[in-house]
Amino acid sequence: MFIDTHCHISNEYYDDIDKVIEEDKKAGIEKIIISGCEETEIETTIDYINKYDIAYATIGYHPSEADNVSDEDINKLEKKIVNNKKIVGVGEIGLDYYYGKENIDKQKVLFEKQLSLAEKLKLPVVIHSRDATKDIIEILSKYDVTGVIHCFSGSLETANIFISMGYKLGIGGVLTFKNSKLYQVIEKIDLSNIVLETDSPYLTPEPYRGKTNSSKYISFIAKKIAEIKNISIEEVSVKTLENTYNVFDLN
Repeated sequence: MFIDTHCHISNEYYDDIDKVIEEDKKAGIEKIIISGCEETEIETTIDYINKYDIAYATIGYHPSEADNVSDEDINKLEKKIVNNKKIVGVGEIGLDYYYGKENIDKQKVLFEKQLSLAEKLKLPVVIHSRDATKDIIEILSKYDVTGVIHCFSGSLETANIFISMGYKLGIGGVLTFKNSKLYQVIEKIDLSNIVLETDSPYLTPEPYRGKTNSSKYISFIAKKIAEIKNISIEEVSVKTLENTYNVFDLN
């Protein structure tokens, strides 16, 4: 059994959501955590967690929304979280400098407002960090929160910093790519620091790279971790389930 700690589900990506969920269950997926990180996606995500028993959510505003989010939006976000027990974290939130730093100050303000909200509600956070590691670490150190570093692909040094701060590393399909060096990190960190994620519909693992990703493919990520660490896939399953339950309240 596996838990996909980070996926995106909508009719924009999938023709039949009922079929997607049924295929996930057949593939041994115990639970999925859907990420809603812009206004429309947040609303559909809440609809899905209300409909599907295996579905939970984290919601929050992605750094790409920094120019659009008001204080009223943050207040509404809090109400949504408080009113639904299947919303188990704040995210994905963070900083993204990949396309430029024109709104860096707005990104930081939005990030800190949501970290403050997570701290207030005593919820884990799911962190989006792209070309912004130094600022992410500096800002996270100011708040009493932990959670998951989504789609981790950094260095061993960076991994150890996040681990020392109490964060788990979200490991997904990138690990299976032929040109990925992430295995060098996985070799050297303990399995207790890893949770599994697909980020579907993106980052489909080998051998299905190029197709739409889905939680049902998460076993290929687990298999790669097992190969790298020379352990059984069952051990990866048991430990990553335990790690996920330690981060999120999935009762």
